[in-house]
Amino acid sequence: MTLETILKNQENVKVIDLKFDYNSYYPLDLSVTNANLDTVSLTNADEFESYINSYLAANKGSVAYGGYNEKRNLYKRSTDFKDDQTEERNIHIGLDLWVEKGTTVLAALDGKVHSFENNDSLGNYGPTIILKHRIDNCTFYTLYGHLSLDSIEDIKVGQEFKKGDKIARLGGASVNGDYAPHLHFQIIADIGDYSGDYPGVCSATNQQFYLKNCPDPNLLLKIKL
Repeated sequence: MTLETILKNQENVKVIDLKFDYNSYYPLDLSVTNANLDTVSLTNADEFESYINSYLAANKGSVAYGGYNEKRNLYKRSTDFKDDQTEERNIHIGLDLWVEKGTTVLAALDGKVHSFENNDSLGNYGPTIILKHRIDNCTFYTLYGHLSLDSIEDIKVGQEFKKGDKIARLGGASVNGDYAPHLHFQIIADIGDYSGDYPGVCSATNQQFYLKNCPDPNLLLKIKL
């Protein structure tokens, strides 16, 4: 059975506080083609958070979501995504859930802690947890990025979580890589040698590899797009 089929077969999966019903989720376009972003300072976390809050209020939503396979300008400020020797990485390969700081983060499925790390450079994940899962003889991983610092204080490699267990809280801009508060949620088929980290943004050259290795998280979450 393929990983995509396994993901599709899972039901009632949530990765943030259950108080947010999917009916209150509203799609957010952060792509390079969204002209509404031309007047928003994507490099200013406070201004960006205000934009998201206003956007949600206008659309009567509580959680803004989206971003899988989305080409963005959001990463231009950081050398983590482009330097003089490498191709720009600007294609997002996870799914973002934009919601208030401190929101509870839940384990998507039964699993155990593979690794965790504070990836604290500008534009990076900040505190990050990766869970390892095994279903129908298929091993895969889920990554939870932009967490609070206390989310990784007492956690241990190998620690087990059940589906829906609280594993973390969302962090604010001072710890989450300098973004408006949100969860970066990503599925990884083969994590290789990575520990506490895995690319969440790729270049055009590597796009097909990463889309295959990191299938659409909405296969699992089933939010109406």
